[in-house]
Amino acid sequence: MRFDVVTLFPDLFGPHLSQGITRRAFESAQIDVRLWQLRDFADNTYRRVDDRPYGGGPGMVMLAEPLLRALERIRADRAEAPESATAVVFFTPTGQRLDQALVTEFAAGPGAVLLCGRYEGVDQRLIDARVTHELSLGDFVLSGGELPALALLDAVARLQDGVLTAPSHQQDSFSDGLLEGPSYSRPELLRVDGAEQPVPAVLLSGHHAQITRFKREKSLALTARRRPDLIVAARAAGRLSTADEKFLRQLGL
Repeated sequence: MRFDVVTLFPDLFGPHLSQGITRRAFESAQIDVRLWQLRDFADNTYRRVDDRPYGGGPGMVMLAEPLLRALERIRADRAEAPESATAVVFFTPTGQRLDQALVTEFAAGPGAVLLCGRYEGVDQRLIDARVTHELSLGDFVLSGGELPALALLDAVARLQDGVLTAPSHQQDSFSDGLLEGPSYSRPELLRVDGAEQPVPAVLLSGHHAQITRFKREKSLALTARRRPDLIVAARAAGRLSTADEKFLRQLGL
């Protein structure tokens, strides 16, 4: 799997790709990340890649021509035909929200080209001609596409074989359409502000069926409280059991 990242700030990527548990995916070359400095594809003395927007307005717009040249170089480096189906991802607040389902698709695919925009945006003609996915992390604005690109790379890396303990990502939030419930560890009794806070007794019982049900109900309760839209979606998709529905009715849902 190969990801080519077109960016004005390639130095932002190295520290992240070499730290933490997800580095296994990059060091083992399960995920091959190649960084391309956009200014290398400028055709002017000052390596300029932006200019004023037509029609006026604040800020500057990234030029289409350096991006087109970068994409052509990447295509040649990948030895791809012009009609290649490799995804070209542009990160923008106006894009589709990145979610776990889409991350899973990328994790099972051949990779993608990631375009990290800056300034006020990118010439729309480049987007229309080359971009296959416009993605956003949420309803807020960042200074550029580097953080979303890193988020996608991290999310994809942790789904690769051998990166995490086998069942870990299967129990993550959104893996089954719900939020993951709370976790507990040592000590069994934790003193906080003068009071002892115990681990829920069922987690110490050794009764696996009861523990599974406890965790499921905590997940359902948290999801219902914070993301009721996910409960609606889970119902529509038929992912809730009879026991789940009974528990939700007890919550008044």
